[in-house]
Amino acid sequence: MVTPKLSEALEQAKAQPDPAAAYKNILTNIQTLSTPASIAEDLTAIYTSLFAASLGVVTTRSVLDDFIQTLGALDNRDLVVQVGGGLVEAIRGSASQSTSLLDQLAALRQLMATAHEANEDFLAAAKELAEIPLDSSQRRVTDLAKAVIWVRILRNYLEVDDCTIAETYLNKLKNVMHTIEDPELGLHFKLSAARIQDSKRQFLTAAQSYHEISFSPAIAEDERLHTLSNAIKCAILAPAGPPRSRVLGRLYKDERSAGLEEYGMLEKMFLDRLLAPAEVNKFAKGLFPHQLATTSDGSTVLAKAVVEHNLLGASRLYSNIGFDALGLLLGLDGDKAEDTTAKMIEQGRLAGSIDQIDRIIWFGGGDASGEKGSGRAEVMVGKEMRRWDSNVQALAEDVERLADTLQAEFPEFIAAQIAA
Repeated sequence: MVTPKLSEALEQAKAQPDPAAAYKNILTNIQTLSTPASIAEDLTAIYTSLFAASLGVVTTRSVLDDFIQTLGALDNRDLVVQVGGGLVEAIRGSASQSTSLLDQLAALRQLMATAHEANEDFLAAAKELAEIPLDSSQRRVTDLAKAVIWVRILRNYLEVDDCTIAETYLNKLKNVMHTIEDPELGLHFKLSAARIQDSKRQFLTAAQSYHEISFSPAIAEDERLHTLSNAIKCAILAPAGPPRSRVLGRLYKDERSAGLEEYGMLEKMFLDRLLAPAEVNKFAKGLFPHQLATTSDGSTVLAKAVVEHNLLGASRLYSNIGFDALGLLLGLDGDKAEDTTAKMIEQGRLAGSIDQIDRIIWFGGGDASGEKGSGRAEVMVGKEMRRWDSNVQALAEDVERLADTLQAEFPEFIAAQIAA
């Protein structure tokens, strides 16, 4: 119920020669005229009286600006949401003035969004900000102002893991960010883009984005290390192959990586060493839910990444290996091991060929180019013969060089041996 003091003040305001000043005076003294129990009803009564008084657009704008400022200064999140929601409906319901109060409506929605964010109701905050008119012919909005709103919407949707809608606002930002010179806003844009790439399982691109952000002086040292940690996680989860190897190399050579928990996995992957289940399980504990999601073939993103890495590691150890033996090494059955190998060869991520008759995989002994179809190696039997010939030739040349060296250093010994 509205307090008697406020009711009396509102009645007096209507009779004043300068109603705007009277309403602003009420707002200034609202904590004296109202009580904590009735503050919501009292504030509602103020804007209801304001619209009923029909004071004109200019006066209404001025009083509403003070009203929104007072509402925010009360520092009560629930009050902002409750009263602000009612005022939004009142403005929208005022057909004669709603299009003239767009700036006030925008300020009010931003205040309400801040309250929702403080209450960790990020979806409500995003929806509130999305209602702000940014392309209206009655209201000119700069690219910077648009970017500020879109970044807030984007980040709120990312907080609830709704990457589909978040990406919509990321695409809007791409059209204006080249005109923005605000470093902090640019950083939020890059970080949001990296998080979307991560959520969409574009791990290689996300790793590169996170790594770039980790060098930014605009964020604290612990945040830079956290971002570097995210870069390592994404690189490890990326499909095995030459592109991932290059990213792993850059992260491995970053001196800061050695102090992170993920360094052990990073080192083994960079050096193409086989990963043990215990190491993988320990690494999995630090991943986000979407990074442990199940893929279309029934395995997790991490499990698939580890299998492909261990297959690449096996190609460094063996010239050839049977389907079943490889499956045992990878923790798969023979047919699944063959299928995984075939896909990596076909996609240019592994050099080799498959003999399906003898059920043997022949590894190329080098790196594939990463281009689709480039992983198919030439016939292995012929290649192995040429490798044997090359090794024999190299051995003969080494023996010849050794003999020449001995001839130069110990001519009498060589002469005696030859004569013998």
